[in-house]
Amino acid sequence: MTASGNGPLAGVRVVELAGIGPGPFAAMLLGDLGADVVRVDRPGGAGLAIDPAYDLTNRNKRSVLIDLKAKDGAGQVLDLVERADVLIEGYRPGVAERLGVGPDECLARNPRLVYGRMTGWGQQGPLAERAGHDIAYIALTGTLSMIGKADEPPAVPANLVGDYAGGSLYLVIGVLAALQHARTEGGAGQVVDAAIVDGAAHLATMIHGMMAAGGWQDRRGTNLLDGGCPFYGNYETSDGHYMAVGALEQQFYDRFVELRGIKDEVPARKDFARWDELRQAVADRFRTRTRAEWTAVFEDSDACVAPVLSLREAPAHPHLAARGTFVDHDGITQPAPAPRFSATPGAVTRGPAMPGADTAEVARDWGLDLTVPEEDR
Repeated sequence: MTASGNGPLAGVRVVELAGIGPGPFAAMLLGDLGADVVRVDRPGGAGLAIDPAYDLTNRNKRSVLIDLKAKDGAGQVLDLVERADVLIEGYRPGVAERLGVGPDECLARNPRLVYGRMTGWGQQGPLAERAGHDIAYIALTGTLSMIGKADEPPAVPANLVGDYAGGSLYLVIGVLAALQHARTEGGAGQVVDAAIVDGAAHLATMIHGMMAAGGWQDRRGTNLLDGGCPFYGNYETSDGHYMAVGALEQQFYDRFVELRGIKDEVPARKDFARWDELRQAVADRFRTRTRAEWTAVFEDSDACVAPVLSLREAPAHPHLAARGTFVDHDGITQPAPAPRFSATPGAVTRGPAMPGADTAEVARDWGLDLTVPEEDR
């Protein structure tokens, strides 16, 4: 059984040079969409201290074990590349070249290959050779400065904004665009340089426009969408949980204050000088009931209010359950593939690929002579 499903990318072959973070997540997205993703693992693992059986970013993939530092390592990868449509690597600039699997070598073997490069700082620039992590990339682009309360240090948004939004998603967009180009008449392969700093900066395009127009202050916790607005934020309930309020438009705000029972007790929403008073009134009222009680008040309304659920609570929410937003595969509850397609739906067909476990299967399906680990013979 191949890893390829019936998603819109069925028939597309992807080689992923094992790494951690945004590269594996991008390859997982391609696998979720039906691509046949073969992950090239190296002896000793990728360096992430997690049981590979629970590394969900390796679902919908197959794994072969190749030592790129061995005499025939690069040659085996290039054999895969010759039969592939896409390659993804997340090494520091120059590493793939030194290993013999850089863009020049790969495109020489397969001129229509899309060579996707995932880094934090990019392939060029003063910091290109420097180590880094998500938090540094979003710090340098100004993105981190927007997140959190005005009188507190910037809040760390896990690694979602940099690694996955600014990194993985932009790499996938680039790969798919380059793949379309390669498949046009006379099209050729090319290198996609996906730098997290570029993507994280690009995510804030609307904010830069608002700032230029005078509608956004360059300091967090003072603006419409960063918690500075009393009707766009999170409020604690009597049981220590939170409700999220997003009543931006007038009609939604009107319904919000009506259901809160404070319609005649608070200042006008455009009376900016009294926003602190409005925020305090909203906070005080939320603390009078539990999260469940407030959820019941707002659940059938257009007040744009929702309970803040934990990761473990979210899959059981009636709406998410009805849509199948989360699925259970091999006993692990996890987000389902997204987005959705009417004719070629994606699915979780395989659990996390165990390093080297699929070498024999890939060698057969791709018509290759790969070294099979002893345990798979």
